Amino acid sequence: MELKKQQKFIYDTAEFVRKFFSQNTDGHDWWHTYRVWQLSLKIRKEEKQGDHFIIETESLLHDIDDWKLTGKTKLVNAEKWLSAHKIEKKFCNHIFQDIKNISYKGAYVSDDVLSLEGKIVQDADRLDAMGAIGIARAFAYGGSKHRILFDPEARPNMHKSFSEYQNSDGSTIHHFYEKLLLLKDRMNTETARNMADQRHQFMKNFLKQFNKEWNVKE
Repeated sequence: MELKKQQKFIYDTAEFVRKFFSQNTDGHDWWHTYRVWQLSLKIRKEEKQGDHFIIETESLLHDIDDWKLTGKTKLVNAEKWLSAHKIEKKFCNHIFQDIKNISYKGAYVSDDVLSLEGKIVQDADRLDAMGAIGIARAFAYGGSKHRILFDPEARPNMHKSFSEYQNSDGSTIHHFYEKLLLLKDRMNTETARNMADQRHQFMKNFLKQFNKEWNVKE
């Protein structure tokens, strides 16, 4: 696809995704996608590698078929969008394979194989689940699923399978230990690892303060 057509497709895709998530309030909204898009481009620029068109497309479409939102694992929306725009099959296969495997699937579940572009988008997606933004998104999502803030009598569930992770209903604070605090060590690129350090420490400081305020008797 020539450059002008690629640019037009990316613009149209951004508009499509913005409208697709216009009613979302659980932290997987358009602005999450936008940040992942921009973080992906920043990582690509720093790493000086990765196909620009694939990275932009994957970052924009990475959540429109997310199982947490659709309840399914098929890429119905992404396939329909790319097919309607007659994107070459080689690009489609590449994009579908990455989008399907980008999501976190459990503490003791190994990450799936990704292309270089998929690794960059995965890093961007995980960075947006960390730090101040990650904390805000965690509570937005927990609230949308009617999860309690914290249960001091429970323990984090370090999920051993994707299905176990999918069916988890633990508190939002436990989610930090089950996922968010584990992301720093699961980054793919040096750029993302450097960016993750500060966000990781911010979450640790938040949890320290949260526990201090929770344990009012101490």
